[in-house]
Amino acid sequence: MAANGQISRTRTARIARRLAVAGTGAAVLALPLIGATSASAAAPTAMPSTVKYYTNNLDGWIRQSLDVMAQNGIPGSYNGIYRNIMRESSGNPKAINNWDSNAAKGTPSKGLLQVIDPTFEAYHVTGTAYDPYDPVANITAACNYAADRYGSIDNVFGPY
Repeated sequence: MAANGQISRTRTARIARRLAVAGTGAAVLALPLIGATSASAAAPTAMPSTVKYYTNNLDGWIRQSLDVMAQNGIPGSYNGIYRNIMRESSGNPKAINNWDSNAAKGTPSKGLLQVIDPTFEAYHVTGTAYDPYDPVANITAACNYAADRYGSIDNVFGPY
């Protein structure tokens, strides 16, 4: 400590670096500002409301879908969704099946979980894009369908 009872700037900076490296960046906000002359100057700023950000990849699409599903009471797990996506489309959100019986009738299966248009329309979840190729909309609609038909996407182990 410095002679006046304050923590030295070097020590404060070292502590802040350690906390940041340890992944506790929020704790850094609680450290007093160097050179602060009043209590209000050292008060942390209010954090913004909890806005979630999702990566634009399979992991992010599944996580965002799970959040939408939770808000709408649709059961399912990350593993159940992932397993079915890998079987149905290998993770390609633009996948389309132009060779099965559905395609022969003019309604090919589309997207990550290979949903046909009538099923997508019937099980679309408000708050997601109205596009069967949209990864989050496709996953959420398919999980909504699977929940209605099988209890959960987790109970689907083959084409559905």
